[in-house]
Amino acid sequence: MGELDYVLEIKTANKRNTFIVEVKRIGQPKWAREAVNSILRYLSFYTNAKGLFIAPFISPKSAEICKEAGVNYLDFAGNCSIQFENVYIRVDGQENPFRNERSLRSMFAPKASRVLRVLLSNPIETVWKIKKLSREAEVSIGHVSNVKSLLEEREWITERNIGFSVRDPREILAAWSENYTYRKNKVREFYSLDDLSEIEQKASSVCESYSSKWALTGFSGAGRIAPSVRYQRSMIFIQDHVEEVVEALDLKDVGSGGNVMILDPFDEGVFYGSTMIDGIRVVTPVQLYLDLVGFRGRGEEAAEAVLRQVIEPQWL
Repeated sequence: MGELDYVLEIKTANKRNTFIVEVKRIGQPKWAREAVNSILRYLSFYTNAKGLFIAPFISPKSAEICKEAGVNYLDFAGNCSIQFENVYIRVDGQENPFRNERSLRSMFAPKASRVLRVLLSNPIETVWKIKKLSREAEVSIGHVSNVKSLLEEREWITERNIGFSVRDPREILAAWSENYTYRKNKVREFYSLDDLSEIEQKASSVCESYSSKWALTGFSGAGRIAPSVRYQRSMIFIQDHVEEVVEALDLKDVGSGGNVMILDPFDEGVFYGSTMIDGIRVVTPVQLYLDLVGFRGRGEEAAEAVLRQVIEPQWL
């Protein structure tokens, strides 16, 4: 069964209170559940003892795991739920001062994000094996294994006998959107006298003629799959022959305030799952959501429409 981390005793005027303590260096759900299970096993040998889980930072989901099991918890940020005798201490919402930025950067790095894009662009019941996911995302098996481990720590995936599947796509997408901005791409703004629909039709023809990888994103893409707001700016991913395309479309380079935005992608994974809609290529709805949600000027509204009308139904 392993050794106990600590047995803590707190004496009051009335009695001596015993706590079985498990300490983890990571407070993510996977580790919280392991600690809780260990505590519950030991509590069967300690009459009237209580459990206490301690970690540098305990996420809300990990806190919920503790509450459901009747185990107290405490983290170094001050979040806690401790109850014994007539004592009840509860603190929630303290921010994580020990955030593992390296871990987050790893999860949302270009190659890793290819894995997330595949997972979230398919039904959540899809069962993946590492080798199959590696081929689909066009990344190494090592990259897939690393991402899988990070998702597993947060209990965002479910292990099955024949592979694993996504458990909590909304949390994955929310965390990704917090660590993403369309400005990760090289962004240039242009002005054109043409109507936006004309620009996009011309862009389609020109990019195809140059064999450039390209697709609409942002408001341009959302307008074709989940129209909710009128847009006044075309947003187009173009990889390769950008200058030739700009010249062919007769676009005028402007510092800001243009009506055409060309994004040179930070990684060609943005094109995964792109489809033709009425002769125009559009990125996957997940990519649309990411490019919109942090965009000022009704971007969040358009992103929510894509999520509600297209992404969530695809997850079913």
